[in-house]
Amino acid sequence: MWLLGTARANLVFFPQPEDVPGGYAILSHTWEGEEETFQKVQKLNPRRPSPPWFNPRDRLTPKVRSFLELAEKHGYEYAWVDTCCINKESSAELSEGINSMFRYYALSRICCVYLSNVGYSHTDPFQDGQFKRSKWQRRGWTLQELIAARFVVFYSSYWICLGTKYELADRLEEATGISAAVLRFESSFADASIATRISWAAHRETTRPEDGAYSLFGLFGVNMPTLYGEGRHAFCRLLMEISKTSRDPSIFLLGTRWYVDELGDLQLALQGMPQSRTHRHLLPLQPSPRNTDYYGVPLALNPVFYKPNEHRYQREERGVRWYGYCSTLYYIDGHFRTARLQVRPKNSALPRSLCRRMESSSTQPFCL
Repeated sequence: MWLLGTARANLVFFPQPEDVPGGYAILSHTWEGEEETFQKVQKLNPRRPSPPWFNPRDRLTPKVRSFLELAEKHGYEYAWVDTCCINKESSAELSEGINSMFRYYALSRICCVYLSNVGYSHTDPFQDGQFKRSKWQRRGWTLQELIAARFVVFYSSYWICLGTKYELADRLEEATGISAAVLRFESSFADASIATRISWAAHRETTRPEDGAYSLFGLFGVNMPTLYGEGRHAFCRLLMEISKTSRDPSIFLLGTRWYVDELGDLQLALQGMPQSRTHRHLLPLQPSPRNTDYYGVPLALNPVFYKPNEHRYQREERGVRWYGYCSTLYYIDGHFRTARLQVRPKNSALPRSLCRRMESSSTQPFCL
């Protein structure tokens, strides 16, 4: 990984993040206008010695210069900034940087979050909800930066400290939907279901559609080649990689949900959707909120809760249960003729009377 020397903004290469003596500081921010690039920083540090009175750091943008000064003040000799520590002209280095970024943040000694559109008041540093509405809260790449880094400090547009991630965990939970326990490292983010982790990115934006998937690599321990130009298919490819190593069925709680009792009903519904003839994707093509609808099972199915003449339902909001007739498949082929299909999965909570075997043209049986 390439790092910036905090004193003179010179680029220094280290094979691994663990090899950096004394650790390094890292910047989390939103891109605005013209940013520093790897090539620009290289030109500021020619091979021949520069005069003592000339410091290349002074030629950087105010944001990066202030960050390097702050990192040097806190005793860090090296710092990492995504805009100028990744050579984006090299596809190999760009792919390596994207796949390693979560690790870079996780192994940093301190992560400085610069909130460019958050002011500061001595009486109320969170006046008018600026912190909650910050652009940083809505960007795709900042999600992994928030979760991965252990020690995170938030700064206003004037580089005034607003607090640490631990101190602001409750405010961050309100703004992002991520549990304060996860932000405080009281519980692991990996314990959250796949659907929950993806829902954290549902309302975040990226400049390139592919980045919506690439920015989630670290949350699922996935390494994939980056293929800019594939568009929304990058997210479907990400979910396919996740499904290879995870048995969490909540991955199917994404996208469009259909409530049907028979496959014929689903066929009729899909025929009314023009996109169903061209979109043959089992999984959604972009992050979406976790479906918060309740799953209901009659209490009569459970003798512990059964009471005569009562038609109440046992409901679960957070847990994932496989009931057999609720599906969130984005697309299902509209012909069900030859292959036999088991509608009721094994150990389903549905009564057998609601389940039947049906005909399908699919060569592989699957469950709904």
